[in-house]
Amino acid sequence: MKRLVLVLACLTSISLTSAGPLHAQTTTDAAKADGKAFGRDKAAAAQGAATINPDASRIPNFGGVPSQSGYFDDPDRMSREAASQASSSTGYRTMRDSMDRRARFAPQDLDATIARSKVIGEDPLSYTSGMGIGGTQGRCVPLPPGTGTAGRYMATCNTGYTATQETRNCPVTLTAKVEQRQVYGYYCIPGTGDPANIYDCSHYPAPQCKVVQSWPVDICDPMFGCFPRFYVNEMSCTAPVDGATPYTVTGENVATTTRDESPCAALAADSTCQQETETCSDSDPVTRIVDGVAVTQPCWAWSRSYTCAKFTQAQDCQTLETTPGCNLVREDCLTDEPCRTWERVYDCPVPDQPASTNQFICDGDVYCIDGSCETIQREANDEFKDAAVALNAMNQARREFDPDNLTLFKGTRESCSSKVFGILNCCKGKGFPLIPGIQLLVALGCSREEMLLHQKDAQGLCAYVGTYCSSSFLGVCLTKRKVYCCFESKLSRILQEQGRQQLGKPWGKPKTEQCLGFTVDEFARLDLSKMDFSEVYAEFTDAARLPDELQATQEIQQKIEDYYARARQ
Repeated sequence: MKRLVLVLACLTSISLTSAGPLHAQTTTDAAKADGKAFGRDKAAAAQGAATINPDASRIPNFGGVPSQSGYFDDPDRMSREAASQASSSTGYRTMRDSMDRRARFAPQDLDATIARSKVIGEDPLSYTSGMGIGGTQGRCVPLPPGTGTAGRYMATCNTGYTATQETRNCPVTLTAKVEQRQVYGYYCIPGTGDPANIYDCSHYPAPQCKVVQSWPVDICDPMFGCFPRFYVNEMSCTAPVDGATPYTVTGENVATTTRDESPCAALAADSTCQQETETCSDSDPVTRIVDGVAVTQPCWAWSRSYTCAKFTQAQDCQTLETTPGCNLVREDCLTDEPCRTWERVYDCPVPDQPASTNQFICDGDVYCIDGSCETIQREANDEFKDAAVALNAMNQARREFDPDNLTLFKGTRESCSSKVFGILNCCKGKGFPLIPGIQLLVALGCSREEMLLHQKDAQGLCAYVGTYCSSSFLGVCLTKRKVYCCFESKLSRILQEQGRQQLGKPWGKPKTEQCLGFTVDEFARLDLSKMDFSEVYAEFTDAARLPDELQATQEIQQKIEDYYARARQ
């Protein structure tokens, strides 16, 4: 009710401020009426809820009386049943045995240990750094980097030719001339039924002969009557027909036309030129008089265009050729024959990264317990790295198992493009630093997906599959695409690369490779002991280094102190 009154008061105040008295009175009455109606509805609902008997079906998500409700009347039965089952419970017995075997200390011994640790904590160097023979304090030096060899990557460069395109034009003209020739006239009857008959029209084939005219013939005889009507064709032939005697031999002027393409012969024979278009350049008038003969043609001359290339030798492999440790693996042609662009693939070491110096080892490091102190001896564990890699490989296989296809370590196909011999290269990855100018590269033409691939490859997550030419001109590759298979971890990438070598299963063609995972049978045939995981040794050993012993001791002692402080309460 207070809330309703407050709302009404606010409404009244606003109304009085923004309108006159009559408007304020009208708004107040309407608000009171709404408030009364709201109150009546809620009062009826509350009264109904208070007078209706409880019903389990009205309780949301209620599924029946639980079996544990029997403990309501006899709570002690819960503890009796639990005690009876404790003796047969494996988990309970394990917990009790652990508690029984736990070391126990007298409170006064714990208090003394905590007091000593606090004294050490106030001046730790006096207790942990040791002393030299001359009485000087010991020194601390950075921990050496983790064991492992630097990774390698496949670097590529281009060699061959660059091509510049230019458009060249040449004319094609139509030449007309008039010649005198003889024309032979014959008569024939179509469809006589006797092809051997010299008068049958089948003896006068086109295009040597053509029908000049055709007329019907009716023959009637007083004795035999009228014969069926037939037709006679008058034929005009440009050459005499064997076995037939022409009824007339005359002369006529005939106009012939030929296209003069000789100005374009050199461009047509040039293998570096491709014909593009041919357009009419002279079509008016269409009818012209040649030696007194009218000749009609839709076009009398054309302009033909060719796109030609100029080839210049080029290569950008100087850097890789002079980089120590880079070895030429192969040279691939990027186009069909005639090939004018090749890609050279080098196997190169990843440049050294600055070592982290935030962990130290101090001479005279000591470990004390119950007043007895020993110098800490730090020894390398050659088996740790192999065990860590094996455990991570099994864990990675469990996480990347595809139950639908029964495969392991499936990768993702990713690609990037770059202009051959061009300045902009969107395919730099491993071996090149992650520069902050990604936005600039995107603005210049690289996609965000290509920049993400750059980062993944620089982190060692991608395996290089190969390159194919995406656009070319006359055997010169203009743009190429590099294809990678990227994985969830560097370990997965190493398993795929070296596992494929063991199985004799190389990557497919760059255009079609889909980065499929190993089948269960293929993974079972892999021998992990023969694989070189030195690239990830450093990462595992760095991640597994122990924290500073003093800091760990202080944390342990604080936890012990907190535990016994709570026990005394």
